[in-house]
Amino acid sequence: PFYLFRSMFCAVSAPINICIFHPQRIQFRRRSHLNPSRIRISASLSDTNGIKVEYTPWLIVGLGNPGNKYHGTRHNVGFEMIDRIAEEEGIMLNTIQSKALIVIGCIGDVPILLAKPQAYMNFSGESVGPLAAYYRVPLRHILVVYDEMGLPNGVMRLQPKGGHGHHNGLKSVTGHLDGCRDFPRMCIGIGNPPGKMDMKAFLLQKFSTLERKQIDAALEQGPEAVRTLILNGFNRTINRFNLGQKYKYHKV
Repeated sequence: PFYLFRSMFCAVSAPINICIFHPQRIQFRRRSHLNPSRIRISASLSDTNGIKVEYTPWLIVGLGNPGNKYHGTRHNVGFEMIDRIAEEEGIMLNTIQSKALIVIGCIGDVPILLAKPQAYMNFSGESVGPLAAYYRVPLRHILVVYDEMGLPNGVMRLQPKGGHGHHNGLKSVTGHLDGCRDFPRMCIGIGNPPGKMDMKAFLLQKFSTLERKQIDAALEQGPEAVRTLILNGFNRTINRFNLGQKYKYHKV
């Protein structure tokens, strides 16, 4: 077995309403007696008067295509959001596992695993499925970030579940999660192809100057929305976020 600890402090309310502060540990534990190929990530507090708190980890996956050729294209905004979240949290994706660039960190007290699949968009599930199984992440804590032609450019939406909407990357992810669709997703709008432009050419095209500004604005807002979701779930704040995004560039 091996352990990796990161020191933190967390407040816990005891039954007698006294606030106790003590170090928190994030554990990356190989459970060899159960299955040598699976690791459980948990953020836990040391026992104090029988109190123990554990946080279920999140797997946050951005969809895209690897390589400089695709950097900055419409189909890669999922990658860009993962990079921005990593930057905000002060961590760096520098490890390869299950055909993905990954890093383990925290948002608040909650352990997170950021991932960018490197097997190209249409095979994204080959990373998501194995990572979720290896780190024992439940379906409700797998957040997939991807580009969405059904939304105006730069407009985002957070949903607790949904279909794949003919998005090949999302279709691959669903397929490698045993066909289950009940996982959260963050859609980042890229708009529709103009006129009769080929859809594939549109997806692999870079943004115009105006579009790039709108995407950059989304990348500024996205990490805070993800942080709210991780810490509080799909609450009223997320509903207000979605409503604000809906009329972001079309005020009523």
